[in-house]
Amino acid sequence: MHAIATYDLCKSYGPKRALCNLNLTVPTGRRFGFLGPNGAGKTTTIRILLGLLRATCGRAELLGCDPWRDGPRSRTQVGYLPGDVRFYGGKTGRATLELFASARGVNVRAEVARLATRLDLDLDRRVRDYSRGMKQKLGLIQALMHRPAVLILDEPTISLDPLMRTVLYGELRQLAAEGHTVLFSSHTLSEVEELCDEVAILRDGRLVEQERIEVLRQRAVRRVEVAFAPQRAPSDPPPGLRIEHCRDGRLSGTWSGPPEALLTWLARGGVRDVTIAPPALEDLFLAYYQDGETAEAQRAQRTQSSNE
Repeated sequence: MHAIATYDLCKSYGPKRALCNLNLTVPTGRRFGFLGPNGAGKTTTIRILLGLLRATCGRAELLGCDPWRDGPRSRTQVGYLPGDVRFYGGKTGRATLELFASARGVNVRAEVARLATRLDLDLDRRVRDYSRGMKQKLGLIQALMHRPAVLILDEPTISLDPLMRTVLYGELRQLAAEGHTVLFSSHTLSEVEELCDEVAILRDGRLVEQERIEVLRQRAVRRVEVAFAPQRAPSDPPPGLRIEHCRDGRLSGTWSGPPEALLTWLARGGVRDVTIAPPALEDLFLAYYQDGETAEAQRAQRTQSSNE
């Protein structure tokens, strides 16, 4: 069973369509990146999945339930951190978490204590005295404390220092290893690459790509910088090499495909120095952001080819 699924999901606000025939599947136990530029439809999708918005047409499923009809039941198994988390300023962090635990009807004191230690958060201070980073930690604890079956995080590392980001990554990896599902929305593409197993990319309310990270990495290009000995540059470069600059024995460009063909070609010349960078997934993500129609057409073409 998929933890999350949408079927031709649409949401309109008058003449403006925020989501258009969105078909999305998130398998159970997956760390799933949910990407797209501002206004792409990510927050609208999340709100529909939480039962906070009603779809115009199509349907959504969360743990096999309809989020709108069965919202109270499905939300008991969900942890959620919004992009702009806010709490009552007059309560302490501990009292805030006790309020959330009481609303859920669960005893999570041991887990709250463990997470507060891991995230280095003083729960006995009033929330109004918290820094922005401390409020973010409090939001993470309230989302994680009941070990939800599905965890939905919107920009969870905002205001966290590098050490706390590493701690959070460890917690999310452990949750997924135990069979929990993490839906992770972020604009920090490097952390999506590091943390997620699979990503979906939205643009203008449409799904333009959904793929495993390792497959996307194979499509991404590598930056190549080569310095040849005088008069020793080989001719007939392989098809995967896109040369951007070549002068005075120095070549720069990009390479796509397995590296063996590039290395064989380089071995034919007198190479003095060479740099081949790891695949640049961020460049690939940005290409989807900037050219959604082209990306969607390429995705449709790949799907058709795989079915033939």
